[in-house]
Amino acid sequence: MTHTLPLPDFTHERVEVITGRRSGLFIAVALHSSVLGSALGGARLWTYPHWSDGLGDALRLSAAMTLKNAAAGLDAGGGKSVIALPPGTVLDADRRRAAFLDLGDAVESLHGLYRTAEDVGSTTDDMLVVSERTEHVVGLPDAVGGSGEPAGPTSLGVYESLRATLERVTGSGDVAGRRITISGLGQVGSRLAVRLSAEDAVLTVTDVNPAKRDLASELGAAWATPGEEHLVASDVFVPAGIGGLLTDEVIDALDTRAVCGPANNPLADRSGAERLAGRGILYAPDFVVNAGGVIYLDLEAKRIGTRGEIMDRVAHIGDTLRRVFDEADERGVTALEAAESLAAQRLAARTSSPALAG
Repeated sequence: MTHTLPLPDFTHERVEVITGRRSGLFIAVALHSSVLGSALGGARLWTYPHWSDGLGDALRLSAAMTLKNAAAGLDAGGGKSVIALPPGTVLDADRRRAAFLDLGDAVESLHGLYRTAEDVGSTTDDMLVVSERTEHVVGLPDAVGGSGEPAGPTSLGVYESLRATLERVTGSGDVAGRRITISGLGQVGSRLAVRLSAEDAVLTVTDVNPAKRDLASELGAAWATPGEEHLVASDVFVPAGIGGLLTDEVIDALDTRAVCGPANNPLADRSGAERLAGRGILYAPDFVVNAGGVIYLDLEAKRIGTRGEIMDRVAHIGDTLRRVFDEADERGVTALEAAESLAAQRLAARTSSPALAG
């Protein structure tokens, strides 16, 4: 019996697929594009039903990173790596270390065309392990002189994008009194929830981890049953977990005015953007909204500007999104198509002039 590979179209420059010699785990390093420079994208440690699902995720995520980095005005291409855990696998400390040493070897095999970083399931300490095998890694812990956790910059970019989205659908970027649903309370989602709560947003939150209910209680936020949060009426729905949440069925039942969040590839299918538009729901493209972390990591690694200056650059993501919305209105297309078009223009020009920089 054969397994049908659920893979997207192959448009990549290079993909390395290995079984880690230390860990025995499936590892994929996908280089989608180096047109604008050495690719940058995080390393995801996640459980997949089959190794091909991990490969498919690496291919999709790396392609999204090409768009993200181009749209952010970075001199960086797109890439991603995935360490795929078989169902039921729990890593002890030794095997986890072995997995990231294996990843380091895989990254090194691309000779600098791809730089990795922390992502879902991985940490800055894991990146320190990767650095034992390759220098092509960013986001090392602050304690060793690295740039540290990028969730803060990512959260700032999402916050500014949320304000731009609210402006478009309500006429004001003020979050006070606005109904906001956050699906996923990880590093970014939880930071965003804390900030929005402090500014008197009316929050509904959820996470697959029931322990996150404690944060909801602390913030005075309503808790939604996971998988039902899209049914709660909101001004903005914030997907902040794993991608693929917005299936046709979810979109058809979604009770919101807009979608704006940090999750990579939240649309289960690209056609979801048109489906949202058909229901009158504004969609803020994820690869514009969530670019704060990669802007921070890339500019920090290249020593371009102080941290304050870099964070100011991140804060301009809201202005980038406003221009995307304007372009979409002028052309009569979805914001997703407008953002993809602007990123594609920069890639076609092969220039370091930032098409979408703040």
